[in-house]
Amino acid sequence: MYQQDFDKIRPLNDNEINTVLNRLTKNPFFYQVISNYFPQSDYKEIINNLNNTHSVFDFQRNFMYKIIEKILASTSNEVSISGIENLSAAIPYLFISNHRDIVLDSAILQKNLFDNNFPTTEIAFGNNLMDVPLISELGSANKMFIVKRGGNIREILKNSTVLSSYIRYVISEKKTSVWIAQRNGRTKDGNDKTEIAVLKMLNLSGKKSAKKNILELNITPVSISYEFEPCDSEKVKEIYCSKNEKYEKKTGEDTSSIIKGIKQYKGKIHLAFCNTLSEEIINTFSKSSNAEFFKELAEHIDYQIVTNFKLWTNNYIAYDLLENTEKYKDKYSEKEKINFLKYKNEGLSRINGNKDELSRLFLKLYANPLLYNPVSSQ
Repeated sequence: MYQQDFDKIRPLNDNEINTVLNRLTKNPFFYQVISNYFPQSDYKEIINNLNNTHSVFDFQRNFMYKIIEKILASTSNEVSISGIENLSAAIPYLFISNHRDIVLDSAILQKNLFDNNFPTTEIAFGNNLMDVPLISELGSANKMFIVKRGGNIREILKNSTVLSSYIRYVISEKKTSVWIAQRNGRTKDGNDKTEIAVLKMLNLSGKKSAKKNILELNITPVSISYEFEPCDSEKVKEIYCSKNEKYEKKTGEDTSSIIKGIKQYKGKIHLAFCNTLSEEIINTFSKSSNAEFFKELAEHIDYQIVTNFKLWTNNYIAYDLLENTEKYKDKYSEKEKINFLKYKNEGLSRINGNKDELSRLFLKLYANPLLYNPVSSQ
């Protein structure tokens, strides 16, 4: 794979970042970004610091970290993590995560890695989200690389091969960890399922057997859960509309989802680092065919993500309402149930459609982590 192919998707290097930051600070939209998180009296100092930043690390430490910290302080009342004690800062991992929010899933991971003296990761980011120059340049400065989507069969295969080779290069040669979502796009219904196509893509760049190719990547599933699902009503609307006809996103809808996900109240958040796939585990998967191997690999990742997904009061309330039961009534109070119903009704009031069906979809979004959890459902 030629370096020129990587150059089309890779994030910025240290020797490139200062030029981009100097351009960013002249963008009027950039002031709208910082105005949400910093007082006007700090603008001059922030701009001066950015204009004199010459490394990705300094940009992340002095700017992005503070932004994420302020977002979480204003939209969350608790962020907890588990499993990081099983990782080594000296080992590059491929973190395969469930995907609930466009930006925050990976941003919260970066902050927690930084807080625990781990290097940050490179981040896979869809090219559909890079249409806005400000987002594109901020993303590239923040170690995001582009996942090219769409195209004809030949283009899809080429883009997948380049992406696979780049991820393997970052992990095996740059010795840097990578974050990638388990699927194309966010989970809209609360059912976290790994797309087998993602795993097959990772194998494209390997020179050995599928098992050895996968083992080399140090795959570590990650499970993130939010007490209040980012963009929950918008996700319900998309599912509802797509039941009757193909859902076509409007221009700027992804950008709106990014902003809404950042600003919306999220309550408690938990980030779980699951067990890294070991050779012992991988050897238990099917030896009969690659198709069966990838199916079992996806099922294992799903099991790790679902069983490590921290369940909140809202999940239990939604389950009982959806199933018309009191199975989990000891997990919440009547006041919490009333507050959740009020929250649901307020969110759905902005959507046109059958209210009963919209309510069912909203409840499923919150109940599915329980419905699909093999431990909780027993």
